[in-house]
Amino acid sequence: MLKRRQILGCLTALGGSYVLGGCGGGSGSAPSAATSNPRIVTAATAGTFYGINGHYDYRYTPAQVVAIVKALGCSTYRLGCTDDPPQLSAVVKLAQAFQAAGLTLFVLIDLSIYDSNRVMFASESIAYERGRSCAATVATALGPYGVTMYECGNELTRAGDIILDPTNAGTKAVDFNNTNWPVMRGLIRGMIDGVKSAQPAARCGVNFTVADIGASDALWNGTQPDGSSGHPTVRWDMTTWHNFEVYGDIFNLGSDGSGPGFDLPAYCQAHYGVPFLLTEWNTGPEQSAAYRASYISTKFANYFVARKAKNIQSVMYYELDSGNDTFGLMIDGAILSQPYDAFTSFIAGHPDSG
Repeated sequence: MLKRRQILGCLTALGGSYVLGGCGGGSGSAPSAATSNPRIVTAATAGTFYGINGHYDYRYTPAQVVAIVKALGCSTYRLGCTDDPPQLSAVVKLAQAFQAAGLTLFVLIDLSIYDSNRVMFASESIAYERGRSCAATVATALGPYGVTMYECGNELTRAGDIILDPTNAGTKAVDFNNTNWPVMRGLIRGMIDGVKSAQPAARCGVNFTVADIGASDALWNGTQPDGSSGHPTVRWDMTTWHNFEVYGDIFNLGSDGSGPGFDLPAYCQAHYGVPFLLTEWNTGPEQSAAYRASYISTKFANYFVARKAKNIQSVMYYELDSGNDTFGLMIDGAILSQPYDAFTSFIAGHPDSG
Protein backbone atom coordinates (compact mmCIF):
# COMPACT_ATOMS: atom_id res chain seq x y z
CA MET A 1 0.00 0.00 0.00
CA LEU A 2 2.89 2.35 0.55
CA LYS A 3 3.61 2.64 -3.17
CA ARG A 4 0.06 3.50 -4.22
CA ARG A 5 0.91 6.97 -5.51
CA GLN A 6 3.80 5.76 -7.65
CA ILE A 7 1.74 2.89 -9.11
CA LEU A 8 -1.24 5.05 -9.95
CA GLY A 9 0.96 7.80 -11.31
CA CYS A 10 2.39 5.32 -13.79
CA LEU A 11 -1.03 4.03 -14.80
CA THR A 12 -2.45 7.51 -15.12
CA ALA A 13 0.43 8.45 -17.40
CA LEU A 14 -0.55 5.52 -19.56
CA GLY A 15 -4.03 6.96 -19.80
CA GLY A 16 -5.64 3.73 -18.61
CA SER A 17 -4.55 2.11 -21.84
CA TYR A 18 -4.12 -1.41 -20.57
CA VAL A 19 -5.21 -4.11 -22.96
CA LEU A 20 -8.23 -6.23 -22.11
CA GLY A 21 -7.63 -9.29 -24.19
CA GLY A 22 -9.25 -12.72 -24.00
CA CYS A 23 -10.16 -13.61 -20.42
CA GLY A 24 -9.23 -16.59 -18.32
CA GLY A 25 -7.26 -18.45 -20.95
CA GLY A 26 -6.22 -18.27 -24.54
CA SER A 27 -9.49 -17.26 -26.16
CA GLY A 28 -10.23 -13.77 -27.41
CA SER A 29 -13.70 -13.47 -25.90
CA ALA A 30 -14.89 -11.89 -22.67
CA PRO A 31 -15.45 -14.25 -19.72
CA SER A 32 -18.84 -15.78 -19.19
CA ALA A 33 -19.67 -16.28 -15.53
CA ALA A 34 -22.91 -18.01 -16.43
CA THR A 35 -21.17 -20.90 -18.16
CA SER A 36 -18.12 -21.33 -15.90
CA ASN A 37 -18.88 -23.41 -12.80
CA PRO A 38 -21.75 -21.19 -11.57
CA ARG A 39 -22.61 -21.21 -7.87
CA ILE A 40 -25.54 -19.90 -5.87
CA VAL A 41 -25.06 -16.29 -4.79
CA THR A 42 -25.47 -15.84 -1.03
CA ALA A 43 -26.11 -12.30 0.16
CA ALA A 44 -23.30 -10.62 2.09
CA THR A 45 -23.73 -10.32 5.84
CA ALA A 46 -25.18 -6.98 6.93
CA GLY A 47 -23.03 -4.73 9.09
CA THR A 48 -19.68 -5.29 7.36
CA PHE A 49 -20.05 -3.22 4.21
CA TYR A 50 -18.37 0.12 4.95
CA GLY A 51 -14.62 0.07 5.47
CA ILE A 52 -11.53 2.22 5.16
CA ASN A 53 -7.76 1.72 4.88
CA GLY A 54 -5.12 2.99 7.27
CA HIS A 55 -1.58 2.21 8.40
CA TYR A 56 -0.03 0.85 11.57
CA ASP A 57 2.39 3.79 11.83
CA TYR A 58 -0.15 6.62 11.82
CA ARG A 59 0.39 9.26 14.50
CA TYR A 60 -3.13 8.64 15.79
CA THR A 61 -3.48 6.63 18.99
CA PRO A 62 -5.56 3.43 18.86
CA ALA A 63 -8.34 5.25 20.74
CA GLN A 64 -8.28 8.06 18.20
CA VAL A 65 -8.45 5.63 15.28
CA VAL A 66 -11.48 3.94 16.84
CA ALA A 67 -13.19 7.30 17.33
CA ILE A 68 -12.45 8.37 13.75
CA VAL A 69 -13.69 5.09 12.25
CA LYS A 70 -16.89 5.33 14.28
CA ALA A 71 -17.44 8.94 13.22
CA LEU A 72 -17.08 7.92 9.59
CA GLY A 73 -19.74 5.24 10.02
CA CYS A 74 -17.36 2.43 9.07
CA SER A 75 -17.30 -1.02 10.64
CA THR A 76 -14.04 -2.30 9.10
CA TYR A 77 -10.49 -0.94 9.16
CA ARG A 78 -7.82 -2.46 6.92
CA LEU A 79 -4.11 -2.13 7.51
CA GLY A 80 -0.98 -4.11 6.73
CA CYS A 81 1.79 -5.57 8.83
CA THR A 82 4.33 -8.40 8.93
CA ASP A 83 5.93 -10.29 11.82
CA ASP A 84 8.36 -7.41 12.31
CA PRO A 85 8.06 -6.77 16.08
CA PRO A 86 7.45 -2.98 15.98
CA GLN A 87 4.77 -3.39 13.31
CA LEU A 88 3.06 -6.28 15.04
CA SER A 89 3.16 -4.58 18.43
CA ALA A 90 1.40 -1.52 16.98
CA VAL A 91 -1.27 -3.66 15.33
CA VAL A 92 -1.87 -5.67 18.52
CA LYS A 93 -2.67 -2.41 20.33
CA LEU A 94 -5.09 -1.46 17.57
CA ALA A 95 -6.68 -4.92 17.72
CA GLN A 96 -7.25 -4.54 21.45
CA ALA A 97 -8.94 -1.18 20.93
CA PHE A 98 -11.06 -2.43 18.03
CA GLN A 99 -12.18 -5.52 19.93
CA ALA A 100 -13.33 -3.39 22.85
CA ALA A 101 -15.22 -1.09 20.46
CA GLY A 102 -16.93 -3.92 18.55
CA LEU A 103 -15.26 -2.98 15.26
CA THR A 104 -13.50 -5.22 12.72
CA LEU A 105 -9.77 -5.03 12.13
CA PHE A 106 -8.95 -6.53 8.74
CA VAL A 107 -5.24 -7.34 8.61
CA LEU A 108 -3.20 -7.52 5.44
CA ILE A 109 -0.15 -9.76 5.85
CA ASP A 110 2.08 -7.55 3.77
CA LEU A 111 4.80 -9.88 2.52
CA SER A 112 6.35 -9.62 -0.93
CA ILE A 113 8.07 -12.20 -3.13
CA TYR A 114 11.42 -10.73 -2.06
CA ASP A 115 13.49 -11.23 1.07
CA SER A 116 14.82 -8.40 3.25
CA ASN A 117 17.66 -7.83 0.77
CA ARG A 118 15.19 -7.37 -2.10
CA VAL A 119 16.19 -10.74 -3.57
CA MET A 120 13.36 -12.93 -4.84
CA PHE A 121 12.88 -16.15 -2.91
CA ALA A 122 14.80 -18.96 -4.57
CA SER A 123 11.98 -21.52 -4.79
CA GLU A 124 8.32 -22.17 -4.13
CA SER A 125 9.16 -24.13 -0.97
CA ILE A 126 11.35 -21.36 0.47
CA ALA A 127 8.64 -18.77 -0.25
CA TYR A 128 6.04 -21.08 1.30
CA GLU A 129 8.00 -21.44 4.53
CA ARG A 130 8.53 -17.68 4.83
CA GLY A 131 4.84 -17.05 4.25
CA ARG A 132 3.77 -19.72 6.71
CA SER A 133 6.10 -18.56 9.47
CA CYS A 134 5.13 -14.90 9.15
CA ALA A 135 1.39 -15.52 8.95
CA ALA A 136 1.41 -17.94 11.89
CA THR A 137 3.21 -15.34 14.02
CA VAL A 138 0.77 -12.59 13.02
CA ALA A 139 -2.34 -14.71 13.56
CA THR A 140 -1.07 -16.04 16.89
CA ALA A 141 -0.51 -12.50 18.14
CA LEU A 142 -3.82 -11.07 16.89
CA GLY A 143 -6.20 -13.98 17.40
CA PRO A 144 -6.73 -13.31 21.13
CA TYR A 145 -7.96 -9.82 20.27
CA GLY A 146 -10.73 -10.77 17.89
CA VAL A 147 -8.97 -10.56 14.51
CA THR A 148 -10.39 -13.30 12.29
CA MET A 149 -9.97 -11.87 8.77
CA TYR A 150 -6.63 -11.76 6.96
CA GLU A 151 -5.57 -10.76 3.47
CA CYS A 152 -2.63 -12.85 2.29
CA GLY A 153 -0.51 -10.52 0.18
CA ASN A 154 -1.00 -7.15 -1.48
CA GLU A 155 -1.12 -6.93 -5.29
CA LEU A 156 1.47 -9.71 -5.61
CA THR A 157 0.37 -10.37 -9.18
CA ARG A 158 1.64 -6.88 -10.06
CA ALA A 159 5.18 -7.39 -8.76
CA GLY A 160 7.75 -6.52 -11.42
CA ASP A 161 8.94 -10.13 -11.62
CA ILE A 162 5.41 -11.54 -11.93
CA ILE A 163 3.52 -9.36 -14.45
CA LEU A 164 5.27 -9.36 -17.82
CA ASP A 165 3.87 -6.03 -18.99
CA PRO A 166 2.22 -3.79 -16.35
CA THR A 167 0.10 -2.09 -19.02
CA ASN A 168 -1.77 -5.38 -19.62
CA ALA A 169 -5.01 -5.97 -17.74
CA GLY A 170 -4.03 -9.46 -16.57
CA THR A 171 -7.05 -11.26 -18.02
CA LYS A 172 -4.89 -14.02 -19.51
CA ALA A 173 -2.57 -16.38 -17.66
CA VAL A 174 0.12 -15.73 -20.26
CA ASP A 175 0.31 -12.13 -19.02
CA PHE A 176 2.38 -13.46 -16.10
CA ASN A 177 5.93 -14.76 -15.70
CA ASN A 178 5.89 -18.55 -15.88
CA THR A 179 9.32 -19.01 -14.27
CA ASN A 180 8.62 -16.87 -11.21
CA TRP A 181 4.98 -17.87 -10.78
CA PRO A 182 5.67 -20.71 -8.29
CA VAL A 183 7.41 -18.31 -5.90
CA MET A 184 4.30 -16.14 -5.65
CA ARG A 185 2.05 -19.20 -5.39
CA GLY A 186 4.21 -20.65 -2.63
CA LEU A 187 4.17 -17.41 -0.64
CA ILE A 188 0.37 -17.15 -0.82
CA ARG A 189 -0.13 -20.82 0.07
CA GLY A 190 2.24 -20.42 2.99
CA MET A 191 0.42 -17.37 4.35
CA ILE A 192 -2.96 -19.10 4.19
CA ASP A 193 -1.61 -22.24 5.88
CA GLY A 194 0.17 -20.14 8.50
CA VAL A 195 -3.00 -18.29 9.45
CA LYS A 196 -4.99 -21.53 9.60
CA SER A 197 -2.35 -23.21 11.76
CA ALA A 198 -2.88 -20.56 14.42
CA GLN A 199 -6.58 -19.83 13.83
CA PRO A 200 -8.31 -22.71 11.99
CA ALA A 201 -11.60 -20.79 11.79
CA ALA A 202 -10.07 -17.55 10.47
CA ARG A 203 -10.94 -16.41 6.96
CA CYS A 204 -8.20 -15.69 4.43
CA GLY A 205 -8.43 -13.53 1.35
CA VAL A 206 -6.12 -13.40 -1.66
CA ASN A 207 -5.72 -10.02 -3.30
CA PHE A 208 -5.78 -9.11 -6.99
CA THR A 209 -6.05 -5.85 -8.89
CA VAL A 210 -6.74 -4.31 -12.32
CA ALA A 211 -8.45 -7.23 -14.17
CA ASP A 212 -6.14 -10.06 -13.07
CA ILE A 213 -8.56 -12.96 -13.52
CA GLY A 214 -5.86 -14.73 -15.54
CA ALA A 215 -3.88 -14.87 -12.29
CA SER A 216 -6.78 -15.68 -9.97
CA ASP A 217 -8.00 -18.52 -12.21
CA ALA A 218 -4.50 -19.97 -12.52
CA LEU A 219 -3.99 -19.99 -8.75
CA TRP A 220 -7.43 -21.45 -8.06
CA ASN A 221 -7.10 -24.13 -10.73
CA GLY A 222 -3.47 -25.05 -10.11
CA THR A 223 -2.23 -24.04 -13.55
CA GLN A 224 0.87 -22.19 -14.72
CA PRO A 225 0.99 -19.24 -17.14
CA ASP A 226 2.26 -21.69 -19.78
CA GLY A 227 -1.02 -23.61 -19.51
CA SER A 228 0.36 -26.66 -17.71
CA SER A 229 -1.86 -28.12 -14.98
CA GLY A 230 -1.51 -30.33 -11.92
CA HIS A 231 0.26 -27.74 -9.79
CA PRO A 232 -0.74 -26.85 -6.20
CA THR A 233 -4.11 -25.14 -6.02
CA VAL A 234 -4.82 -22.10 -3.86
CA ARG A 235 -8.12 -21.84 -2.03
CA TRP A 236 -9.25 -18.66 -0.31
CA ASP A 237 -12.28 -17.79 1.81
CA MET A 238 -12.71 -14.30 0.35
CA THR A 239 -11.81 -12.85 -3.03
CA THR A 240 -10.29 -9.41 -2.47
CA TRP A 241 -9.66 -6.87 -5.20
CA HIS A 242 -8.39 -3.34 -5.75
CA ASN A 243 -10.09 -0.98 -8.16
CA PHE A 244 -8.99 2.59 -8.88
CA GLU A 245 -10.70 4.73 -11.50
CA VAL A 246 -7.97 4.25 -14.09
CA TYR A 247 -8.59 0.48 -14.04
CA GLY A 248 -12.22 0.82 -15.16
CA ASP A 249 -15.59 0.03 -13.59
CA ILE A 250 -15.58 -3.33 -11.73
CA PHE A 251 -19.08 -4.02 -13.02
CA ASN A 252 -18.02 -3.48 -16.63
CA LEU A 253 -14.24 -3.77 -16.86
CA GLY A 254 -13.08 -2.64 -20.24
CA SER A 255 -15.78 -0.02 -20.64
CA ASP A 256 -13.04 2.59 -21.04
CA GLY A 257 -12.59 1.33 -24.60
CA SER A 258 -9.67 -0.97 -23.89
CA GLY A 259 -11.50 -4.19 -24.62
CA PRO A 260 -14.55 -6.35 -23.89
CA GLY A 261 -16.38 -5.50 -20.68
CA PHE A 262 -17.28 -7.97 -17.95
CA ASP A 263 -18.72 -7.88 -14.45
CA LEU A 264 -15.84 -8.70 -12.10
CA PRO A 265 -17.79 -9.53 -8.89
CA ALA A 266 -20.17 -11.74 -10.88
CA TYR A 267 -17.23 -13.47 -12.56
CA CYS A 268 -15.53 -14.13 -9.22
CA GLN A 269 -18.72 -15.38 -7.61
CA ALA A 270 -19.25 -17.84 -10.44
CA HIS A 271 -15.69 -19.13 -10.41
CA TYR A 272 -14.78 -19.13 -6.72
CA GLY A 273 -18.11 -19.03 -4.86
CA VAL A 274 -16.87 -16.93 -1.92
CA PRO A 275 -17.61 -13.35 -0.78
CA PHE A 276 -16.10 -10.48 -2.75
CA LEU A 277 -14.35 -7.64 -0.91
CA LEU A 278 -13.15 -4.46 -2.57
CA THR A 279 -10.24 -3.71 -0.24
CA GLU A 280 -8.95 -0.55 -1.99
CA TRP A 281 -10.86 1.89 -4.17
CA ASN A 282 -10.54 5.56 -5.09
CA THR A 283 -9.95 7.83 -8.03
CA GLY A 284 -6.44 9.05 -8.92
CA PRO A 285 -4.17 11.30 -6.84
CA GLU A 286 -4.32 14.08 -9.41
CA GLN A 287 -8.05 14.76 -8.97
CA SER A 288 -9.52 17.78 -7.18
CA ALA A 289 -11.37 17.58 -3.89
CA ALA A 290 -14.66 18.30 -5.65
CA TYR A 291 -14.07 15.54 -8.20
CA ARG A 292 -13.12 13.10 -5.44
CA ALA A 293 -16.26 13.92 -3.48
CA SER A 294 -18.45 13.29 -6.53
CA TYR A 295 -16.59 10.06 -7.27
CA ILE A 296 -17.12 8.82 -3.70
CA SER A 297 -20.87 9.48 -3.87
CA THR A 298 -21.27 7.85 -7.28
CA LYS A 299 -19.24 4.75 -6.48
CA PHE A 300 -20.83 4.25 -3.10
CA ALA A 301 -24.25 4.32 -4.76
CA ASN A 302 -23.21 1.68 -7.30
CA TYR A 303 -21.59 -0.56 -4.70
CA PHE A 304 -24.53 -0.24 -2.31
CA VAL A 305 -27.05 -1.34 -4.91
CA ALA A 306 -24.89 -4.36 -5.81
CA ARG A 307 -23.90 -5.44 -2.30
CA LYS A 308 -26.65 -8.01 -1.83
CA ALA A 309 -27.10 -9.28 -5.37
CA LYS A 310 -23.38 -9.80 -5.95
CA ASN A 311 -22.25 -10.83 -2.46
CA ILE A 312 -20.01 -7.79 -1.97
CA GLN A 313 -19.14 -8.09 1.69
CA SER A 314 -17.17 -4.87 2.09
CA VAL A 315 -15.82 -1.88 0.19
CA MET A 316 -12.78 -0.29 1.86
CA TYR A 317 -11.90 3.22 0.77
CA TYR A 318 -8.24 4.07 0.22
CA GLU A 319 -7.55 5.78 2.57
CA LEU A 320 -8.08 7.54 5.90
CA ASP A 321 -4.98 9.79 5.88
CA SER A 322 -2.47 9.92 3.03
CA GLY A 323 -0.46 12.73 4.61
CA ASN A 324 -1.59 15.15 1.89
CA ASP A 325 -4.72 16.07 -0.08
CA THR A 326 -4.56 13.20 -2.57
CA PHE A 327 -6.28 10.02 -1.35
CA GLY A 328 -7.14 10.72 2.27
CA LEU A 329 -10.20 12.06 4.05
CA MET A 330 -8.12 13.97 6.59
CA ILE A 331 -4.56 15.12 7.32
CA ASP A 332 -3.25 14.75 10.85
CA GLY A 333 -6.77 14.90 12.21
CA ALA A 334 -7.87 17.88 10.09
CA ILE A 335 -10.86 17.01 7.93
CA LEU A 336 -10.73 17.49 4.15
CA SER A 337 -14.29 18.67 3.99
CA GLN A 338 -15.48 17.78 0.49
CA PRO A 339 -14.42 14.12 0.32
CA TYR A 340 -15.06 13.62 4.04
CA ASP A 341 -18.58 15.04 3.84
CA ALA A 342 -19.41 12.99 0.75
CA PHE A 343 -18.16 9.83 2.47
CA THR A 344 -19.97 10.33 5.77
CA SER A 345 -23.16 11.67 4.22
CA PHE A 346 -23.63 8.65 2.01
CA ILE A 347 -23.08 6.21 4.86
CA ALA A 348 -25.43 8.13 7.15
CA GLY A 349 -28.16 8.00 4.50
CA HIS A 350 -27.63 4.37 3.53
CA PRO A 351 -27.28 2.17 6.60
CA ASP A 352 -25.84 -1.29 6.05
CA SER A 353 -28.79 -3.15 7.46
CA GLY A 354 -30.63 -6.24 6.30
